Amino acid sequence: MPRINEPAPAFKAKTTHGERSLDDYKGKWLVLFSHPADFTPVCTTEFMGFAKAADRFKALNCELLGLSIDSVHSHIAWMRSIEEKFGVEIPFPIIDDLSMNVAKAFGMIHPGASDTSAVRATFIIDPEGIVRAMVYYPMSNGRSVDEFVRLLTALQTSDANKVATPENWQPGEPVIVLPPATAEAARARKDEGYDYTDWYFSKKTL
Repeated sequence: MPRINEPAPAFKAKTTHGERSLDDYKGKWLVLFSHPADFTPVCTTEFMGFAKAADRFKALNCELLGLSIDSVHSHIAWMRSIEEKFGVEIPFPIIDDLSMNVAKAFGMIHPGASDTSAVRATFIIDPEGIVRAMVYYPMSNGRSVDEFVRLLTALQTSDANKVATPENWQPGEPVIVLPPATAEAARARKDEGYDYTDWYFSKKTL
C-alpha cells in the first residue's frame, strides 16, 4: 500500500498507448486513477471529465493515466463508444491490468467492495516519483475532476513557495505561512509583515 511522501510502486504495463512504466513520467507530475470496470456509467462520466480537463493538467506539467481490471481491447472498445455516443475523445492511456499487479501494488483492490474490481483510487505522483496525495471514493460515487486540478495546483504552489494552503484554496487567494519553530520566532511573527491572526496562524498573498 503506497504512503504519502514515499516512492510510488514501480510498474510496467500494457496500455491503450503502448507500454508504459513509472519511469516514463520522470520529470512530470502524474495523476494515476483507477475505475471499477469499462462500460459502466459512473466511470464513463469520470473519463469524460478527465478528458475534458486534459489540457488543464498538461498546462501544469501533469500527465493522466487510467487503470481498470480490463484488457486493452475492452478499453479501446469503451473509448470508441465514448467518442461515438458522447463526442468525447479519451486522449490519455488506460492500463490493461488483468493480472491486477498494478492495482494490488497501489492498494486499489478492496475485498470489501469487490474481489476483482479496482475501487475509485486516485494518486498524485510528483516528478521524482513520490506519492504526494491519494484519494479513494466508493464505487457508487464519481470523483470531482476539478478537485484534482485544484489539489495539484495547491501542491505545486506549496512546493514553489514553502507555504501551506487553506481549505478550498484557489489560485490567487492568500496562502498560509508555515508556523515558527521556536519560541523566539513565535514572538517575532506579528512584526514580520504577514496578515497576522496569532503566532501559529498567518497568511500572505503571493
